[in-house]
Amino acid sequence: MIPIKKPSSPSHNNNNNPNPPLLPLITHPSSITTKIIVINNSTTLINSPWETMRRKPGTTLLISLLSILLFSLFTLHLSRNAVSTFQHLHQHHTNLNIRENHVLVVLHNNTKNNNNNNNNNIVNEFSHQSRHVSSINYKHIFSTVSVLLPDWEILVIVNPNTVLSEYDEFNCLFRTDEMTPARFSGVLPYTNRTTFKCYLPHKVRRKRIFTQPMLVTGTSEEDETQNQSPAPELIRWNFMVYESFSTENDVVLFAKGVNHRQGYDRPPTELNCVFQIGDGIRTAVTSSVQEVFRCPHPDPFDLDSNSRIGVSLEIIAENIVVPSVAYYTPRPNFKPKPNYVAVHEFGPEVHLLAQPKYFLCACTMVYNVAKFLREWVLYHSKVGVENFILYDNGSNDDLEGIIKELNEEGYNISTLFWIWPKTQEAGFSHSILYSKSMNLCTWTMYVDVDEFMYSPSWGNIGNENFHSKNDLPSLKSMLPREHSKNEHGTKGKIGQVSMRCLEFGPSGQRQHPIEGVTQGYTCRRKFEQRHKSIVLIEAVDRSLWNVIHHFMVNEKDGFRAMQLSPEEGLVNHYKYQAWDEFKGKFRRRVSAYVVDWRQNENPHSKDRTPGLGFEAVEPNDWTQRFCEVRDQRLKLLTRKWFGSFTQNGFSMAWQTS
Repeated sequence: MIPIKKPSSPSHNNNNNPNPPLLPLITHPSSITTKIIVINNSTTLINSPWETMRRKPGTTLLISLLSILLFSLFTLHLSRNAVSTFQHLHQHHTNLNIRENHVLVVLHNNTKNNNNNNNNNIVNEFSHQSRHVSSINYKHIFSTVSVLLPDWEILVIVNPNTVLSEYDEFNCLFRTDEMTPARFSGVLPYTNRTTFKCYLPHKVRRKRIFTQPMLVTGTSEEDETQNQSPAPELIRWNFMVYESFSTENDVVLFAKGVNHRQGYDRPPTELNCVFQIGDGIRTAVTSSVQEVFRCPHPDPFDLDSNSRIGVSLEIIAENIVVPSVAYYTPRPNFKPKPNYVAVHEFGPEVHLLAQPKYFLCACTMVYNVAKFLREWVLYHSKVGVENFILYDNGSNDDLEGIIKELNEEGYNISTLFWIWPKTQEAGFSHSILYSKSMNLCTWTMYVDVDEFMYSPSWGNIGNENFHSKNDLPSLKSMLPREHSKNEHGTKGKIGQVSMRCLEFGPSGQRQHPIEGVTQGYTCRRKFEQRHKSIVLIEAVDRSLWNVIHHFMVNEKDGFRAMQLSPEEGLVNHYKYQAWDEFKGKFRRRVSAYVVDWRQNENPHSKDRTPGLGFEAVEPNDWTQRFCEVRDQRLKLLTRKWFGSFTQNGFSMAWQTS
């Protein structure tokens, strides 16, 4: 392994401002390839003015003339360098087969008096800058685009079709000649782009403009300061188009910062989708809700099947095209075939009964939940959930290993790498599109990994009703399988079933209970809080609007939501766990509409922990907080269904030690 410069510390705990400043827009320069010649400047020692005054006049005049001459030579040298020929950096591909790739950048023009020129605001795809540094030797420099995330983290997205070696050591190289380690983060779905994460060095954080780093392998052999051509600015996570999904009928874009306030969405007439085809092809936005935007496909005759097509959003009145890392996928050809028995029986409503693969799925967004996942999956699979869809928000624990083990044991778990911060609602909207495109689920349950759905009535069912532990009551019994008539005698279609949540406290625990959360946390707050839902995929409104795990259903098609009584269904939410678990969870909230608990904003929000304040300091009485009612109903059920005596004593099915 080639030794590298000591990287800047990735720690950011000592920085007074943990989050980078948020700028409204990034303007990228034309991406060109520049040959740079390193200029070695000699250092001139300047004496104090008192010593200068003691010099003779002849000596002073001679020094002045010499200074003017040196300044003229230096200026001439810079001028020659500025007009030098631009060349591509020659990259030696030893063990990597890297095809010519491009990075998506966005140009915008704020000149509003040129309204007739449609070329002002288009998404352009330029060759990424390759910067030649004569005194620095790097094994490989890759074509990338980078996004500045919260907490000074940088997401580096490698261009499509770039082959990487697993034996190389990757680093982010900054214009200050500092490097920080680049850690593999995941592979973006659909576009198959590899991503890395690195930290912005402390020295760079003081810069007025943050530029994108280079992803390099190998290291510098000489400790010399490099001179680089201008690099594009970092894209900011809070203003960008980050994903695209193509349905049979339209294109769905996911973007932050366009609808930037809860409850206020831009009218669709103020926006266009812009496809990087020629001078830019535009289609009108037809739906604008939260972070989800829909528009028609471009004309297929305009598409070039041999190239990737960038896509973004245009804010018409502001003459801005939003920075984007998304690519357009042509219209899919797949269409689920209906069940012909259902066609004969249900006629025109057969699209609701096209027999997806699973009747009940569970979907959630996760981050470092490896230690909790087995209990959550084993429990819900026994009470009717057939398939689990996890949107991984950048986990760095052993989540992948746990999922592999569970799949090998016969459970159906799939993951989608969803790296974008504070995009839970958008991720759930995406899951509806994903399920429809795969004809995957009829109903989907939206709960977190620390939430367990059940019916208190299950405790009244005697053991004589179960022939084995595999014959347990099911969440499916709470869902209508046929359309029923409402109280007015007209047909009513239930499109969503909701249950209220009970919030449990630490219950005296100082660390994660080895028997699981259902066994260790048994004391809760008195009153129910909010609700979580199971939604019929076909009933979700076209806008895909959702918040706090429930969706807007399509009332125009006759769908409505139904809320169960506390006796029929509840969600045990193990929200306030042992302090270390709680602190890790609440440091990173994934909802777009939940404020950071460390910031002194919106102190009366229901998402805040009552009485905690804004600092991660454990209260003396934390273990006894939120304990108003002792509730062991689900503990006793799960103990009966999943517990057994072993040589080491009583153990739950999900215990690994």
